[in-house]
Amino acid sequence: MLIQNNISLKPYNTFGIDVKAKHFTSISSIDSLIDILSSNIYPNKLILGGGSNMLLTKDVNALVIHINIKGISIISETEDHVIVKANAGEVWHEFVLWCLKHDFGGIENLSLIPGNVGTAPIQNIGAYGVEIKDTFVSCEALNLETKNIETFTNETCNFGYRQSIFKHEAKGKYIICNVTFKLSKKNHELHTGYGAIMSELETQNITQPTIQDVSKAVIAIRQSKLPDPKQIGNSGSFFKNPVISITKYNLLKENFPEIPGYVISNTDIKVPAGWLIEKAGFKGKRFENYGVHNKQALVLVNYGGASGTDILNLSKLIQKTIQQLFDISIEAEVNIL
Repeated sequence: MLIQNNISLKPYNTFGIDVKAKHFTSISSIDSLIDILSSNIYPNKLILGGGSNMLLTKDVNALVIHINIKGISIISETEDHVIVKANAGEVWHEFVLWCLKHDFGGIENLSLIPGNVGTAPIQNIGAYGVEIKDTFVSCEALNLETKNIETFTNETCNFGYRQSIFKHEAKGKYIICNVTFKLSKKNHELHTGYGAIMSELETQNITQPTIQDVSKAVIAIRQSKLPDPKQIGNSGSFFKNPVISITKYNLLKENFPEIPGYVISNTDIKVPAGWLIEKAGFKGKRFENYGVHNKQALVLVNYGGASGTDILNLSKLIQKTIQQLFDISIEAEVNIL
């Protein structure tokens, strides 16, 4: 396999941060992955997938291993459902489009989410009322210590809101190699009641939508709100939506009667972080060559040439301000390296 030295990681992270990897290699098979991980030549190693959920703040003094294992296959199918396996290096949105081309339903609401298949389960990606856990069957992951492939089921992944076992007890211990999904072949269950999907379908004069229609609506909504990483560096939503107690929410409503909230249990409410950030005056705010997107306050952007430290410092300023104004702690969704 080819090992390159002093390689810019700008093409490999959606923020477009120009830091260098001391060593770099792109891996296209599990065998090659095991071989390079077993090598003692490069003691420090960093695994890189689609680069969509990370903020690089400095040069990487390690061997960066880019997971580029491709391939989509049908494992089994019945009259109603199909089991599909996608390898980790597949671009997530291209996988969604492949499923739609074959009329396989279940992940259409997750259209246009940046990143690769292999990183999707780590934070249980979700959008417009659907999460990856809804169709997830299992994933195969390489145990970094034993170099054995292990299988994680939906249950053992411990999925939660932007959470999984891979962000907690299994963090840094595994590399996801492929993911298996159970998708519908007919009688698709559409999720059109979340966000602006229904109004977008109405705008398009669609009264009996297909899964393809839902995907197109989601794409239109995302493109109207979110910047294309190919044009403006970003990692999508930078912050998680905080969960607070209903008691605290009711107290906040006394000072901020318009504050939105979504009940998630008898005791807790999820508050949109984007609303908090916009209310704090950050939406559209620009600091030289970086800032907060003017259409979606959850998105921090690199207009070109910004450093990872610039973005990180801005995120800390936003967190500090939200804490002072609302007494709410908001957590970064991206991984900061």
